[in-house]
Amino acid sequence: MSELQQHLAQILYDAQQQRTPIAPLIKNNPELTIDDAYQVSLKTLAIRTQAGEKIIGKKIGVTSEAVQKMLNVHQPDFGFLTNTMHHPDGSNISLKKSHLIQPRAEGEIAFCLKHDLQGPNVTAEQVLAATDWVAPCFEIVDSRIENWQITIVDTVADNASCGVFVIGDKHTDPSTLDLAAATMVVKHNGKQAVTGVGSAVQGHPAQAVAWLANTLGEYGIEFKKGEIILSGALAPLIDANSGDHFSMEIEGLGSCSVSFCD
Repeated sequence: MSELQQHLAQILYDAQQQRTPIAPLIKNNPELTIDDAYQVSLKTLAIRTQAGEKIIGKKIGVTSEAVQKMLNVHQPDFGFLTNTMHHPDGSNISLKKSHLIQPRAEGEIAFCLKHDLQGPNVTAEQVLAATDWVAPCFEIVDSRIENWQITIVDTVADNASCGVFVIGDKHTDPSTLDLAAATMVVKHNGKQAVTGVGSAVQGHPAQAVAWLANTLGEYGIEFKKGEIILSGALAPLIDANSGDHFSMEIEGLGSCSVSFCD
């Protein structure tokens, strides 16, 4: 299985670099489990770090009911963030240079940790105590799988369908906010597109982060001081194309924006 995992990792990496989607992994390898998929993800990550990328955080995805229905994946996924995926607030991101194939924008809340945290048994309260700041974030999800025809195994193997992300410049102490009640408005090319609320993410964004800490803890992976943790979309995803502009406002957290070009 290890040879197959390495083979699939290379296929996914090449698909990203060449911006050419592939058939669902599960289609030709129906025996793959979530554990296998996670090993594929780690091996793909190893290829990326050997090419010079650095891990700067983790992400949880498919946490809200709206996104689960949209993608037909009915449990959360998880992946890693690297320095090349991070773009400044207000960036105009090149689809080609960022190796994006079929990107979609989602609004969420990013957490930055002030000390290490590792599962099992991490609680939402412990997540908040370990958080230095929170901020609005656009995660630009992307899939190396054709037409987003993903299962949970496909998306976990594919680094939780992560592309790039943009974090707002305003950083806020989470102890001053009710993140579950925070409302979000996302505009697409100047027009209101979707709205959401913090409680859409497993009842509370910190609860989603705790789930991720505990899930990764089963693999011996910890959250580290200074890492960014993306907690999951508050509303349905929106297709992103060249020329598009997205902006968001999250109550109490501030704003964030991103544009796209060829």
